[in-house]
Amino acid sequence: MPRFCLILTLILKFHALTPAQAAAPTSTAVPSSVSIAAAANLVYALEALNIAFRASSPEITVTTALGASGTFVAQIKNGAPYDVFLSADLDYPHALIAAGQADARTLTPFATGRLVLWTSHGDLPLNDIAATVRDPSVKKLALAQPATAPYGRAAQEALAQLNLWRDAQPKIVFGENIAQTAQFIESGHADAGFVALSLVLSANLKNRGHWLEVPATLHAPLTQGAILTTRGAANPAARHYLAFLQSATARAILARFGYAPPTPNTH
Repeated sequence: MPRFCLILTLILKFHALTPAQAAAPTSTAVPSSVSIAAAANLVYALEALNIAFRASSPEITVTTALGASGTFVAQIKNGAPYDVFLSADLDYPHALIAAGQADARTLTPFATGRLVLWTSHGDLPLNDIAATVRDPSVKKLALAQPATAPYGRAAQEALAQLNLWRDAQPKIVFGENIAQTAQFIESGHADAGFVALSLVLSANLKNRGHWLEVPATLHAPLTQGAILTTRGAANPAARHYLAFLQSATARAILARFGYAPPTPNTH
């Protein structure tokens, strides 16, 4: 009789569970998705990176948002649900670390961006940055907003180093991010402008106009930094994506889009 009572008690306890409780696994489920906030200079490279990542990890769903690095920092500080932040520099990841919104141990420099002066006007010469900026036919010169976009800040630094900032200012139109800046130039709303090399090397733009690389000595390094947010640090799928960015496959893709390897010991 005591044995029967014990069995009956166990049966009653099992039926008292909700269906969700009864079906719940005993171990914590591994998240199968990762949400990425990426600087706009990565728009085309990221598409290729994500295709390669999905091929190696088809069980993980990847969602991405593109914009200015500084804008994403503000969003993440306000609770935006991103797991991985891919910044156009290292300053913005450090800002998230200081705010307690990212895991400092995961900060990973994964590439170095390159800045170019680009025009979609075939008849506009780009032999010299100063000559182009001062050219009377260049009435609008596009720049990403320096306050939030590292490529815009690099362009401003380069113009200042060449003593061209005063000449450029009356002509400048600011894009919200580097992708919008490229749209201004591609559409002809700006006669020329400063964009990421990764954009003009993409299949979408490589046959549009021509470009001149801005010497890297004229601005601070555009070291692209990846970091896991505090939310992402608890997501194994996010850690898996971060590891993928350091793989030979990812590096080959980034090189195809004009990115150089990150400078050693930059954190």
